[in-house]
Amino acid sequence: MSIAASTRRLLSALACAALAPAQQQAPPAAPLHEPAPLLAPPLPQCEFRAAWIATVDNIDWPSKKGLPTEQAQQELAAIVDGAAALKLNALVFQVRPSGDAFYRSEREPWSEWLCGTQGQAPQPPWDPLQFLIERAHAQGLEVHAWFNPYRARHPAAKSPEDSRHMMRRLPEACVRFGDYVWMDPGDARVQAWTLAVIADVVARYDVDGVHLDDYFYPYPQKGVTFADDATFEHYREGGGRLLRADWRRSNIDGFVAELERQTHQKKPCVKVGISPFGIARPGMPRGIQAGVDQYGDLYADVLSWLRDGEVDYLAPQLYWPIDQKAQSYAVLLPWWFGQNPLRRHVWPGLSASRALAGKAPWRSDELAQQIELVRAQTPSPGHLLFSWKALRGHVASQLQTLVYQEAAPVPPSPWLDPDETPPPAPGIRIEPTAAGPRAVVALPKDARFCSVQALVDGRWLCVAVRGPGGAPVLLPAGAVAAAARAIGGTGRPGPAAVAVVSR
Repeated sequence: MSIAASTRRLLSALACAALAPAQQQAPPAAPLHEPAPLLAPPLPQCEFRAAWIATVDNIDWPSKKGLPTEQAQQELAAIVDGAAALKLNALVFQVRPSGDAFYRSEREPWSEWLCGTQGQAPQPPWDPLQFLIERAHAQGLEVHAWFNPYRARHPAAKSPEDSRHMMRRLPEACVRFGDYVWMDPGDARVQAWTLAVIADVVARYDVDGVHLDDYFYPYPQKGVTFADDATFEHYREGGGRLLRADWRRSNIDGFVAELERQTHQKKPCVKVGISPFGIARPGMPRGIQAGVDQYGDLYADVLSWLRDGEVDYLAPQLYWPIDQKAQSYAVLLPWWFGQNPLRRHVWPGLSASRALAGKAPWRSDELAQQIELVRAQTPSPGHLLFSWKALRGHVASQLQTLVYQEAAPVPPSPWLDPDETPPPAPGIRIEPTAAGPRAVVALPKDARFCSVQALVDGRWLCVAVRGPGGAPVLLPAGAVAAAARAIGGTGRPGPAAVAVVSR
């Protein structure tokens, strides 16, 4: 019997199973004229698969400053479509590259990398962050808002600062450092301002995570010192006794702790993620070399954040190949996993751009091998790829054929809301089309996403992840059943609804 004919015959007799995995049991006998109900399929394998979208200096998007609104929207929509086609499930979008905004903000000015001049609003008006969230969620992609916490001006910036920018509001709180301008992390006003900026985004936008990069105190430059004498002396005059290096670390530690507290107080399901430099300190682990000491130069005590549960995921930037002995990916990766007593997510950052260049000692299938090494380390694997524009050519082809054969939902984070009730089973309907059967899924009210699976040759395959309003899912040839499983706010899966396509 053909799939299309069988579908028409069985639409009125869809078999649904609403059994959570722990509750599965043999279904009651079905009438002889109906197919036997199917048990809910096994949970699909979860994996965080993200790409960074860098907006600073137009690295990934938009392609250049001052694009017409329609063209900028088309480019951003194409990124979402491309990410979904590649079977990614998250985008990390840089919304604040240098004290500016890629979203509607009453606090900070529009970024010059959007419209060409800092503070100039896009015309016709639109909100890139809101646009991305709506498009991405429909296609099953999380959106994490990426903030640079302290950079005030990038060397590539050309336009003058808008009146709402930190350099105009609090010029005495900004420090020139080589070709950059930095907000002083030791100034309490700066810390409060950045926290308020992030809290505003969390409150107004349906983001799935907030994300910080590795720029806390600036990377060292020969012959350049960070001029924070005034704030350090203010600290000492107030009775502080820490040495300057310890005081700087305490500034960053306090900021990270407060970010975690405020974010989860406002929205418990929003993940807090940080992507630090990939080596905690030179010689950690033994034999690893580094030209920068993250603890001593950037004043980032990353291991304490992971140890104390102040991040929901850590994405150390492991941008080196497996065969580079002094910074071997294969050595660093298990070491980072070993520093995680609370079992938070460790999802390393991988360099798609260097893999695309393919220069020795990078292997021809380096990224695929690196991802497989992550999968061997943890039952909740994940990774972030830098950056979007490198996900093309042989890199995209290898990811699709070697490691992304199936779609995958994001791993759950049960510590965010331990009392969360898994969402109920979604509705699922199979429709015949000229291209083959497709699954139309109706998400329950409280579900955030759902995974769609198909039974092909006796094996359940995860074929797509969708959000509210997402397009129907075309099922693969040979599918004999399709199932949908809702996913809650912290990633917890609910029971599955199973629809028969053909028997």
